[in-house]
Amino acid sequence: MKSPLVKPLSTVNNPELKQLVQFFNETLGFCPNSVLTMQHRPHIATAFVNLNMAVMKNEGRVTSALKRLIGYMSSYAAGCSYCQAHTIRAAERYGAEQDQLNNIWEYKTHPAFNEAERAALDFAIAASSIPNAVTDEVANNLRLHWDEGEIVEILGVISLFGFLNRWNDSMGTQLESAALQSGNTYLEKKGWSAEKHSY
Repeated sequence: MKSPLVKPLSTVNNPELKQLVQFFNETLGFCPNSVLTMQHRPHIATAFVNLNMAVMKNEGRVTSALKRLIGYMSSYAAGCSYCQAHTIRAAERYGAEQDQLNNIWEYKTHPAFNEAERAALDFAIAASSIPNAVTDEVANNLRLHWDEGEIVEILGVISLFGFLNRWNDSMGTQLESAALQSGNTYLEKKGWSAEKHSY
């Protein structure tokens, strides 16, 4: 794509939405262009931010950092380079271990990841695949390590990024400079590039 399908608005004008997007200043350090594009229909942007906040709320043992790594693996499986850069940046900002950030692709064997994290990341890839690849084996392994509420949180993250992957790859959302830097720092060595998200 030579330009985004729809250009993001330059600022958040809706008062309710302006208050809500403070969430992203904590998460990413900026308001994402995806939200600025959704702002063309403020009720969509508002609903999305509220859903994002609900999904990312911690109510069990699924940490903020792990949720972002789950979002990364989900976006990796879907092929959305925009969301990959955002999730690896957010994982870093929420305290993911450096070894995890540097070795996310080796999560199945790298000692930085424990068995519960591996089960969640396996599930993220299977649940994000088309056609869906969640089997009894994947599901049973997830149940060994996480309770039902935590599984709901994990699948909430995967489903949220299912929406975002479709939105940003179809929209051709332009990567913000800080997200681009995070992608280059952690992901470029494994072949990541901004692709259609850099103009």
